[in-house]
Amino acid sequence: MISSVSINPRANVYFDGKCVSHSFITATGEKKSAGVILPSTLTFSTNEPEIMEVVEGSCEVDLGNGNWQSFGPGERFNVPGKGSFVIKVAAPFHYICHFG
Repeated sequence: MISSVSINPRANVYFDGKCVSHSFITATGEKKSAGVILPSTLTFSTNEPEIMEVVEGSCEVDLGNGNWQSFGPGERFNVPGKGSFVIKVAAPFHYICHFG
Protein backbone atom coordinates (compact mmCIF):
# COMPACT_ATOMS: atom_id res chain seq x y z
CA MET A 1 0.00 0.00 0.00
CA ILE A 2 1.14 3.54 -0.76
CA SER A 3 -0.15 6.23 1.62
CA SER A 4 -0.70 9.97 1.22
CA VAL A 5 -0.91 10.37 -2.54
CA SER A 6 -2.44 12.82 -4.98
CA ILE A 7 -4.14 10.79 -7.70
CA ASN A 8 -5.34 11.78 -11.12
CA PRO A 9 -8.82 10.24 -11.27
CA ARG A 10 -8.77 10.17 -15.07
CA ALA A 11 -7.48 6.83 -16.33
CA ASN A 12 -4.63 6.44 -18.80
CA VAL A 13 -5.99 3.99 -21.40
CA TYR A 14 -3.55 2.44 -23.88
CA PHE A 15 -3.71 -0.16 -26.64
CA ASP A 16 -7.52 -0.11 -27.02
CA GLY A 17 -8.03 -0.75 -23.31
CA LYS A 18 -5.50 -3.57 -22.93
CA CYS A 19 -3.57 -1.39 -20.46
CA VAL A 20 -5.27 0.97 -18.00
CA SER A 21 -3.47 2.90 -15.28
CA HIS A 22 -3.85 5.84 -12.90
CA SER A 23 -1.06 8.33 -12.30
CA PHE A 24 -0.29 9.60 -8.82
CA ILE A 25 2.30 11.58 -6.89
CA THR A 26 3.46 10.53 -3.43
CA ALA A 27 3.79 12.87 -0.46
CA THR A 28 7.53 13.03 -1.19
CA GLY A 29 6.95 14.06 -4.83
CA GLU A 30 7.63 10.73 -6.51
CA LYS A 31 5.71 10.17 -9.77
CA LYS A 32 4.16 6.71 -10.16
CA SER A 33 1.30 4.88 -11.85
CA ALA A 34 -0.65 1.78 -10.88
CA GLY A 35 -2.44 -0.27 -13.47
CA VAL A 36 -3.40 -3.50 -15.12
CA ILE A 37 -2.48 -5.09 -18.44
CA LEU A 38 -4.94 -7.58 -19.90
CA PRO A 39 -3.73 -10.66 -21.83
CA SER A 40 -1.68 -9.37 -24.75
CA THR A 41 1.78 -8.61 -26.11
CA LEU A 42 2.46 -4.86 -26.04
CA THR A 43 5.38 -2.60 -26.93
CA PHE A 44 5.88 0.45 -24.71
CA SER A 45 8.12 3.44 -25.41
CA THR A 46 9.81 5.23 -22.52
CA ASN A 47 10.98 8.80 -22.06
CA GLU A 48 12.60 8.37 -18.67
CA PRO A 49 13.89 5.32 -16.77
CA GLU A 50 11.21 3.27 -15.04
CA ILE A 51 11.03 0.52 -12.46
CA MET A 52 8.14 -1.86 -13.03
CA GLU A 53 6.98 -3.59 -9.83
CA VAL A 54 4.81 -6.70 -10.21
CA VAL A 55 1.84 -6.62 -7.83
CA GLU A 56 -0.11 -9.62 -9.14
CA GLY A 57 0.21 -11.93 -12.12
CA SER A 58 3.28 -12.62 -14.18
CA CYS A 59 4.89 -11.38 -17.35
CA GLU A 60 7.64 -11.97 -19.84
CA VAL A 61 9.69 -8.93 -20.85
CA ASP A 62 12.14 -8.16 -23.65
CA LEU A 63 14.06 -5.01 -22.72
CA GLY A 64 15.25 -4.58 -26.29
CA ASN A 65 18.00 -7.16 -26.48
CA GLY A 66 15.94 -10.19 -27.60
CA ASN A 67 16.47 -11.82 -24.20
CA TRP A 68 13.07 -12.61 -22.63
CA GLN A 69 12.91 -12.60 -18.83
CA SER A 70 10.03 -13.71 -16.57
CA PHE A 71 8.81 -11.78 -13.52
CA GLY A 72 6.21 -12.54 -10.85
CA PRO A 73 4.64 -10.97 -7.76
CA GLY A 74 7.07 -8.99 -5.61
CA GLU A 75 9.68 -8.77 -8.37
CA ARG A 76 10.83 -5.67 -10.23
CA PHE A 77 12.57 -4.90 -13.47
CA ASN A 78 14.34 -1.76 -14.67
CA VAL A 79 13.41 -0.15 -17.98
CA PRO A 80 15.89 2.27 -19.55
CA GLY A 81 14.78 5.73 -20.64
CA LYS A 82 14.55 6.80 -24.27
CA GLY A 83 13.81 3.28 -25.49
CA SER A 84 11.16 0.63 -25.62
CA PHE A 85 10.29 -2.76 -24.18
CA VAL A 86 7.91 -5.58 -25.05
CA ILE A 87 5.75 -7.20 -22.39
CA LYS A 88 3.69 -10.41 -22.73
CA VAL A 89 0.97 -11.33 -20.24
CA ALA A 90 -1.34 -14.35 -20.34
CA ALA A 91 -3.66 -13.24 -17.49
CA PRO A 92 -4.43 -9.84 -15.91
CA PHE A 93 -1.14 -8.33 -14.76
CA HIS A 94 -1.19 -5.69 -11.99
CA TYR A 95 1.76 -3.36 -11.61
CA ILE A 96 3.16 -0.17 -10.14
CA CYS A 97 5.44 1.89 -12.35
CA HIS A 98 8.03 4.06 -10.58
CA PHE A 99 9.25 6.88 -12.87
CA GLY A 100 12.67 8.49 -12.92
